[in-house]
Amino acid sequence: MEYLPLIGFLVVFVLIFVLRMPIPTGMIAACMTYFILGAVTSGQPLGAVLMGESGSLHLVAQKTIEQIFTNGTLIAVPLFIFAANVMNAGKITEYVFGVCKGLVGRFHGGLAHVNVLASLVFSGMTGSAVADASGLGKMEIDAMRQEGYDDGFSCAITAASATIGPIFPPSIPMVIYAMLTNASVGALFMAGMVPGVLLAIALCVYVFFIARARQYPRSAPPKLRAYLRYCLKAIWAMLTPVILLIGIYTGVMTPTEAGAIAGLYALIVALLGYRVLSWEGFKQVLIDTVKSTGSVSIMVGAASTISFIFAKEQIGTMIGNWLLGITDNKYIFLLMVNLIILILGMFVDTSVIQLVMIPILWPVAQVLGINIIHFGLVIVFNMMVGLSTPPFGMCLFITSGISGTPLKDVIKEIKWPIVVMLIVLTIITYIPDVVLFLPRMFHMM
Repeated sequence: MEYLPLIGFLVVFVLIFVLRMPIPTGMIAACMTYFILGAVTSGQPLGAVLMGESGSLHLVAQKTIEQIFTNGTLIAVPLFIFAANVMNAGKITEYVFGVCKGLVGRFHGGLAHVNVLASLVFSGMTGSAVADASGLGKMEIDAMRQEGYDDGFSCAITAASATIGPIFPPSIPMVIYAMLTNASVGALFMAGMVPGVLLAIALCVYVFFIARARQYPRSAPPKLRAYLRYCLKAIWAMLTPVILLIGIYTGVMTPTEAGAIAGLYALIVALLGYRVLSWEGFKQVLIDTVKSTGSVSIMVGAASTISFIFAKEQIGTMIGNWLLGITDNKYIFLLMVNLIILILGMFVDTSVIQLVMIPILWPVAQVLGINIIHFGLVIVFNMMVGLSTPPFGMCLFITSGISGTPLKDVIKEIKWPIVVMLIVLTIITYIPDVVLFLPRMFHMM
């Protein structure tokens, strides 16, 4: 009976994913199960269990609301979500795509290179892989289909390149990591620049070889004068990452303020610069932002309750002691962390991995002397691999859905991009200076 509440919690938590329940609701249900079973096994009346001041509903609500409303770092998340939604609705993504096509479309497999470069540029605006895959993705896949690319390959490279979004700054997962560990958001953003560019280069190398092997076409180069006019028109969209990064790294604005500036700037550009966002479109942006923010907020709040449960049951201590019992070598520990996150990423939503596993793994990393910024980049990069990993990679489902391509065709083509991502992950895991030299250069750590 002693372990019944924990067993009940774990059973419900697993059922979340088996039954494909909404994740925020499932996390709350698992916490509720724990408190109800804990109170019942201790002999408390059911009414007190559910509604009393020390009851399960009160405890879950208290822990959830505390985390949502008392953490200032979390404010950046809805701001970047809003910015991403405005950019997609305001057709800013079309200008990003057009500029990148003029730069690299002339090479073998040109549109695949455009796909990667556009994701890198767009990542400097939103920090969301899902926004990239759903916003730029439709446009990229349609263009590649028209030029004769295989649909499976088009979707796979779109899914893989979308993962650059949360690695290159700004990054929503990095904001959440900072909230969980008290790391510097600015240092995390700075640390993500080299890994993001490195992943983009590695994917372009992969595209180069496969494009030559399959004889994928080149796009017709634009006429210089027309292209320069187009770039001049697109400059308002392309300035977004420049404003954000300069603002953050010169200390003019905090990352949270940068999220607000990004949303306001995108709105001004869409409404006044390009005149493409209608009132109905703006209302839909607000609705989508509220839905996404609500989902993230509930998950973060529920994760706080789960952390409370783990602390009460000493789950983190047991797992930490188990890991330290296996090895006290930080490089072997990092290998184990990568394997754990990679395996979980094949089946579990990345948000849940981050919210549940970081509070368990970070204390062990501290004991082994691993830098907090380096560890954050390893975790975030690893989770992004999960977004493109079968069977439940979110970017695979998005690209398959928006293009009408069978999921099996996308999965068939994603294996080599995953290998490329794993090579880059290995580099940043075992050569920390790749991640840390920029934050150190700007005295951010």
